[in-house]
Amino acid sequence: MKKYVRGAAALVAAALVLSGCSAGNDKADGNAPDQKIVFAVNEEADSLDPGVTSNSFASPVIMNAFEPLVTYDAENNLVGGLAEKWDVSDDGLEYTFHLRPDLKWSDGSALTSEDFLYSWFRVLDQELAGQYANLLTDYIVGAEEFYAGSGDKDAVGISAPDADTFVVKLKTPTPFFLPMLNMFPFNAVKQDVVEGNADTWAKKADSYVSNGAFMVSDLTFGKSITLTKNPNYWDADNVKLEELTFRVIPDQSTALTAFESGQIDGISTVPTDDLPRLKTESEDLYTVPQFGTSYFIMNLTKAPFDDPKVRKALSLAIDRQALIDKVLQSTDQPATGIVAPGYVLDDEDFTADRPDWGIDPKGDVDAAKKLLAEAGYPDGEGLPAIELSYYTDDTVKKVTEAIQQMWKKNLGIDMAITTQEWKVYYDGVKAGDFDIAAMGWGGDYLHPMTFLAGWGTNSELNNAKYSNPEFDALLAQINSETDAAKGAELMHQAEEIMMGEDSALINTYYRARNVMFKPSVEGWRLTPLSTLYFKGVTEVSVD
Repeated sequence: MKKYVRGAAALVAAALVLSGCSAGNDKADGNAPDQKIVFAVNEEADSLDPGVTSNSFASPVIMNAFEPLVTYDAENNLVGGLAEKWDVSDDGLEYTFHLRPDLKWSDGSALTSEDFLYSWFRVLDQELAGQYANLLTDYIVGAEEFYAGSGDKDAVGISAPDADTFVVKLKTPTPFFLPMLNMFPFNAVKQDVVEGNADTWAKKADSYVSNGAFMVSDLTFGKSITLTKNPNYWDADNVKLEELTFRVIPDQSTALTAFESGQIDGISTVPTDDLPRLKTESEDLYTVPQFGTSYFIMNLTKAPFDDPKVRKALSLAIDRQALIDKVLQSTDQPATGIVAPGYVLDDEDFTADRPDWGIDPKGDVDAAKKLLAEAGYPDGEGLPAIELSYYTDDTVKKVTEAIQQMWKKNLGIDMAITTQEWKVYYDGVKAGDFDIAAMGWGGDYLHPMTFLAGWGTNSELNNAKYSNPEFDALLAQINSETDAAKGAELMHQAEEIMMGEDSALINTYYRARNVMFKPSVEGWRLTPLSTLYFKGVTEVSVD
């Protein structure tokens, strides 16, 4: 493979992203490039409202149409977004952000600190059902009480002392607070537009007012979303692309055919069956290790998943190496923990010396059968009917079917498989309507807590309903630990509880992401957080 960045640890340590790589749309008509590209995505998000969704499928639109207070540069360093600079108090509890002068919304109206104040309070309204509300309630003074309805608005630690200044007060020093601010719920949305359109503002192009490099000009669900250059963006002079269309093509093979026939300029996912050929033949394939882990969650409120021995048996019965080598034919890595490689402290990856919790990449069937028998289900006898669920995706389908066969062969367990489109599927998962469900987590920020925080007892993201007081106590300690080495030690302890004694999930592999771009598209960036940025894209002529 000619364009594969090896090693997630090296990727993050060197702050490496694919920036300025060749990729794009071959136009052989001799005319100058029109700075318009079409990029295929396979799934639609449950919402394009940054205050509501936690869905990675929303990332292509939100991360290119909105810009938060801070963002990442081409080397993955935190830099100013809509905030030009910021100050942090000596005790690490107060952050003062100074906005860039004369910021505007895509409709040309002024953007001020009051917009951030409104937007963050909006996320703290339970009626919104913001999926990332815990990112505010966990860290900001008074936010948890206000969200619960027992605290005053004036006691919440966010304020806008003037039009260009936004102040945040934290409960405890939080070393990963700044990286978190690049996430969806910390974006500003325009109050009059949102309130004037109720639940529909993020569903129509004419009301989807944004503040980033691009703005939505056409939105046709099930078909495509078109973004055009935002002339009111503060850095518009450095945005060369005039139009970016995300075309929805659910079938990955159909998307690849469209790409190879020149109908589109890039694809977000590559069919697993085509990877071996493309690795050898294509100059347009790029593979980047991701700060992400794929896994299956179990409904821990149901028997038999309330028994750690059953959970561990299911995990040990999986041949992860075969999944990667034979099913995915990919460059992913077998997962032993939940935290993916990629966070580096003092030149050592967080995952370097941690235990493997008995997880052999090739599986340990004997140990799995023993545990299942000890739980009272020898060779699977006596187990209730179990449903194995996944969302419609070619890769996830292959993995789910392979694991179903492994559990049948190795443990004697028959499981029925069900599948649904993502939006319907995830609603069911959130409602607890599942037994075992295909899920996963791509890091939202470059810190192990992005994987651990969502498993706290009260987290909105804890769909498995995992609960361990000792784990929760460690999360609270980590949130206030300013010493990075001590924080890493505490995070290791938390992961030990999840993956060791509790076996809270069935992990499968650490992700690598494959994308394809035509040679005429330059300047795109794929970060280890799996965010594709198009701000720097230029369409060039190709001989």
